[in-house]
This record gives sequence, structure tokens and C-alpha cells, in this order.
Amino acid sequence: MSDNDKSFNRLVEILKALRAPGGCNWDRAQTSESLLPYMIEETYEAVEAAESEDHAKLKEELGDILLHIIFQAEIAEEKGQFSIEDVVATVTQKMIERHPHVFGIRKDLTPEQVRENWEAVKMQKRQPEENGKTVLSGVPKTMPALLKAYRVQEKAAQFGFDWERPEDVFAKIEEELAEFRTALADEDTAAIKDELGDLLFSLVNFARHIQAEPEGCLNGTIRKFTDRFDKMEKALLAEGLTLKQATLERMEYHWQQAKK
Repeated sequence: MSDNDKSFNRLVEILKALRAPGGCNWDRAQTSESLLPYMIEETYEAVEAAESEDHAKLKEELGDILLHIIFQAEIAEEKGQFSIEDVVATVTQKMIERHPHVFGIRKDLTPEQVRENWEAVKMQKRQPEENGKTVLSGVPKTMPALLKAYRVQEKAAQFGFDWERPEDVFAKIEEELAEFRTALADEDTAAIKDELGDLLFSLVNFARHIQAEPEGCLNGTIRKFTDRFDKMEKALLAEGLTLKQATLERMEYHWQQAKK
């Protein structure tokens, strides 16, 4: 057994000890559902570490996610549903089945061809009770909206339902923007919301066509805005002004300074 195997098994043993009688009362009180907010939070923290290229932090956050995976599996095993070994065996088999170009007849495929094969094998492996499901039903409903829009469009595009060029999508954006302006002029609240959604969906589509992941793009802009706003606020405080006391002109001045 390698050191890595020993480390993994040791972590599994620790979770079992925490959940056992005489273990940790907090850990023993947790359910699969109660842990979900923490697991989601850890996932976002791992994404942030990856985006900032903080490798030490990413290592730590990936460990936290692994902890939650084992925790969920331990709870499931206690209920007689499945074990962490079943989880590993299932994903191992899945990776082999969905990479026939590596583990079967070897082929040199492009990343796009690999993705198409992945979806094709996924469709073939559906269980009988899943036969009524559509291609897009596999996109998680709880996924963040921008990322969900991206995945929905990506899946549809694999079957040829897509614009051919980014320019075509840009024309669609202009069309949706015109419809949004009309809804605004009509002061039609329902139409405004509907057209705004269409406009955002088209922007995500354009981002996909130029290979710019929209969730990351928006997060980058949020970080930029936050950094500049913080600098503006600190500059105002240095002048003895709070945000409520400062005029818009003074805030604009320090905002422009922060941009430099």
C-alpha cells in the first residue's frame, strides 16, 4: 500500500471515528442535507483559489472538498446505501467507459471530439428508468445561472443546434437588446424581465462562441469593481468622509483615481 493510499484510508478512518458513538457530537449530528451548504461553500473557495493561482490554498480547499465527499459517503454507508469504495469504483469505471479512445481502440481525438464521445457514451449508458430524460435534463437545476446557461447551450450545440459564427450571435444580442428597449418603453414589467433574460442568455452564447467562460468573466469584473470600490472608500475615509457623507462627485474622483 502506497503512502497516498494510507493517507486516504486514514482520512476515512477519522470520519468513521468522528461519527461513531463517543465521537464528535457535531459530526454525529450532521445529515447529508445539513452538510450541503458547507460542501458548496468549500467548492466555491476551491474555485477562487484556482482562479487566483494560489496553489497552497487550492491544495487545502481540495482537501476540504475531499473531506466532504468522504463524509457524505460515510453517512450513506451508515444507511446501507453505498460506501466510499463504491464511489471510487463507480467513477473509475465511468472514466474507462467514457475514454474508449484511450482504454479501448486507441485514437488521437481532438478535445471537441472527446467531449462529443463523452456525451454519446453517457446517452448509451442511461438506465431504463432514465430513458424518458432529455439531453438537457442532466444539467443540475441548482447550478449558477450563467454556468447553467453555458452548459445548456454547449449540450445543444453538440447536436448541431447552434449558431455558426460569433457574428451571428452578436446580431442576436442586438435583436434582444432592441426588444428589451421596447419592453422598457412600454413599461411592461413581465416583458422587461423576460427580455432581460433573453439578452443575458444571448451574451452567454456569445461568450461561449469566443471561448470565454462567462462565470469567470463576471467574477473577474466583480473582483475589479470590489477592488476599486474599496480603494475609493479608503481614500474617502482618509479625507474624514464616510460613503454616506461623500458627494457623488467626490466618489467619482476617487473612483477614477482607483482605476489608475
